[in-house]
Amino acid sequence: MWDELGISGGTAIIILIALYFIIKWAVKNGVKEAYKDITGNKTAEDTEIEKIFGLDAED
Repeated sequence: MWDELGISGGTAIIILIALYFIIKWAVKNGVKEAYKDITGNKTAEDTEIEKIFGLDAED
């Protein structure tokens, strides 16, 4: 199937791995945004990042 598209097996695996991580990142960010919208609270990860970089606690 991949040969018909002109893609080798190794390239196909790399593309599939990249798609996995892109989708994983998008779902994670979507869940975090929905959590913020529903509860109005920040996630523990967001507050930790703010402490590390010294950002204001305001949104």
